[in-house]
Amino acid sequence: MTCNVNMAPTGDFCGEWNRTYLGLDFSTQQLKAVVVNENLEVKHEVTVHFDSELPEFRTHGGVQKVDNITITAPSIMWVKALDLVMEKLKVTGLDLSTVAAISGAGQQHGSVYWRKGAQTILRNLHPDKFLHEQLQSCFSVRDSPVWMDSSTTTQCMALEKALGGAQRLAELTGCRAYERYTGNQIAKVFETKPEAYKNTERISLISSFAASLFLGDFAAIDFSDGSGMNLLDIRRKDWADECLNACAPELREKLGKPVPSYTVLGNISPYYVERYGFNGECKVVGFTGDNPASFAGMNLQESDIAVSLGTSDTLFLWLKEPQPSLESQLLCNPVEKDYYMALLCYKNGSLTRERIRNECADGSWELFSELLESTPRGNFGNIGMYFDLIEIIPTVYGDHHFNKNGEEVSRFSKEVEVRALIEGQFLAKRLHSEKLGFCVGAGTRVLATGGASVNCAILQVLADIFSTSVYVQGVANSAALGSAYRAKYGFLGGDSTKFSDVVNPVTKWTLAATPSPDAAEVYNPMVERYKRLEEKVKAKQCCLKS
Repeated sequence: MTCNVNMAPTGDFCGEWNRTYLGLDFSTQQLKAVVVNENLEVKHEVTVHFDSELPEFRTHGGVQKVDNITITAPSIMWVKALDLVMEKLKVTGLDLSTVAAISGAGQQHGSVYWRKGAQTILRNLHPDKFLHEQLQSCFSVRDSPVWMDSSTTTQCMALEKALGGAQRLAELTGCRAYERYTGNQIAKVFETKPEAYKNTERISLISSFAASLFLGDFAAIDFSDGSGMNLLDIRRKDWADECLNACAPELREKLGKPVPSYTVLGNISPYYVERYGFNGECKVVGFTGDNPASFAGMNLQESDIAVSLGTSDTLFLWLKEPQPSLESQLLCNPVEKDYYMALLCYKNGSLTRERIRNECADGSWELFSELLESTPRGNFGNIGMYFDLIEIIPTVYGDHHFNKNGEEVSRFSKEVEVRALIEGQFLAKRLHSEKLGFCVGAGTRVLATGGASVNCAILQVLADIFSTSVYVQGVANSAALGSAYRAKYGFLGGDSTKFSDVVNPVTKWTLAATPSPDAAEVYNPMVERYKRLEEKVKAKQCCLKS
């Protein structure tokens, strides 16, 4: 990276149609940036892959695994990745003085711990130095717990007990206590690293941490990402004191006041004006979680079901009224403040698919797809479940193979293994979405995004199992794209503008797969079989634990 200080004028932009909007996604494996013009057409895209481009941090899949349950990422790695992204954006030829607003997303639930004195450093950044050089010592906890971490079972049990049970906590915060949820991660830091907690000036989510880098000050947590912490009262949209008190002391002060997701947090830091030539009036719009950002990028409608196929697989729905349960996760809607979104998250997504690809298809997606298409729907009655990490729904681990008689076997042939993986992942999604009350009806669309949404063979299985058509966007990175959309939405006023009015003219979905004629006949009974086998695996692992 090279240092190149640019000066740019502050003040009005050079006309409405010159404006661009920058969206970022601090995801698990990479940092992505998308720039759209006033018509929301994508003009520039750049990416920094953590493992390959920042090898000094020795991450695998963007994270560091202490063991199978303790999983973190270096906070400073994300800062250095932003330095690289900014340099790449300059190379594209983008005139950064045209960027009217910036917003972004971060992998949900992860937490960043700013040490005392960090705010002063953020407010006084020097344009002749990279961010990572100046922020190296700004963290009281060096490695941030991320969403893949499962090491806080004790803290989860304590939080549910303090609130009067899992259902009461779900009614208040939208979800029972999960290990990856930020409140439980904060409680663990307080209990195991008391001096680091005492020395913490501010606790950010990864999203608000990323916003802070652009704002040059501590950025507020937004309602939508904040509702994935087990700390926010999702109806009052403020921190629930009984949850805060159960997790750690002085937590309200360390978190700051949450704000609506479309809030303009302020103008961009002078650092970016002087170093990269941004306009001084460029707005920083509240950053949110990657799932809410994808929700925005996909312009989800009330009858749709969205499936994001990334490092984690997620499924989400639009809700008018929250109906908390022990299995669902409810978040505040990122684009309509009086609505909600339901979320189902599965840890074992693309990394598990990559493992089976490597084992069965010599690392080739082309061969993987050929193997998948060479086996019939229903896979001869074989069903597989694959959990490299302890899964969220259900809480199980390991690979499990069942033949057509429901008997557990040691392995499948390569082609059967590939189909068992993909069918098993989508059978689970259909099963658990139906438990939320969702059912496919007339006009229902499955909207697919994420890295695996470019694989036609995988999308065909998705269409068959849900017995409805699957659509994709031209841009797979819906979280970064949604962030760019949200940047314009916030710039135009948020509260005074309907999000759908901003994005409807440009939201384009392409039909990618339609269900086979016999899909319902094959998969309706298979969902019931999967349900029974999942209960069998849960019971078996529960017995082993006891």
